[in-house]
Amino acid sequence: MAPAKRNRKPVWKLLGLAGLAGVAATGAVLARNERQRRAYTPDDVRNRLHERHATLAADPEPADPPLASPSRPGAVGRLRQLLRRR
Repeated sequence: MAPAKRNRKPVWKLLGLAGLAGVAATGAVLARNERQRRAYTPDDVRNRLHERHATLAADPEPADPPLASPSRPGAVGRLRQLLRRR
């Protein structure tokens, strides 16, 4: 008698169903977020943008990082280090 084959069809069916459930859940979340976004009136959006602009305008600008750091030399400094080792 030939050995019995394992039936792998249920595994693929479960994976397919899990994938479909994931797609459906993602669609439901996106639809809910879209409904919430569209629930804003133009005045609400304008007020939120003005509030966001006011908070950003009140914060000082971050300082620019230094161009050359002593711990990390640029390409020329690195080349000099490599040439010194020889």
